[in-house]
Parts: sequence; structure tokens; C-alpha cells
Amino acid sequence: MMSRKLLVRLAVLGAAAGVAHVFFIQFCDLLYRCGCEALWAGAAEHCNIHNAAPPHCPWCLDEGLLGQLSFGAIVVSQCALTLWPGRFGVVRAIATFLAFPVVGAIGGLLAGLGTQYWR
Repeated sequence: MMSRKLLVRLAVLGAAAGVAHVFFIQFCDLLYRCGCEALWAGAAEHCNIHNAAPPHCPWCLDEGLLGQLSFGAIVVSQCALTLWPGRFGVVRAIATFLAFPVVGAIGGLLAGLGTQYWR
């Protein structure tokens, strides 16, 4: 049977990963101004990936490979923050949620620079 402490960690992890999942595509538009919208408002339907001429959204290129890698890095960092041994308190819980914009921005910056999106 799982301990209460582990259940709290898993609840924080689930909530943080859920928030990242729901708002990731809007974060994509925040970084790239590519036209992506909320999941419930069309998602990548208006993304510039559908335009004939570049620039094309780095996270939507190649069937979303760089976006998937960036999202994976977010979730891995959230897992590390919540499941790493040691005291788990409010600071680590907040850091777990902040991993989404921080790690996402790093992944977005690397993807944008790597694809020369902003040239």
C-alpha cells in the first residue's frame, strides 16, 4: 500500500503534468506566435505549419517531434522534482509547476534557434 507522502507527491505530479499538457499548445503560440490555440479552440488548426511559406512552428515541424521532446523534458523535470528522495514541501511543489514554463521556454528557445525560426 502506498504511503500518504507518496500519494501527495503523485497528486502534485499529476496536477502539474496535467496543467502542462492542457496549456502546452498555448505556450507554443506564446513562444512562436504561430497561431496555435487552446485544445478546445482548434489546437494547431491555425498554426503557421499549414502555410506554404516559412516560418514554420518549430514544435509542429516533423509531426511535432521537437514539441514532443520539449514536453517530455518538462514531464521528466517534473518527475525529478516530485519523486527525488528527500523532503517534499511547498517549495518543491511550486517548483514542479514552474518546471513547465521554465523548461518549456528552454526547449522552445533551443528549438527556435535550431530551426532558425526567428531569422
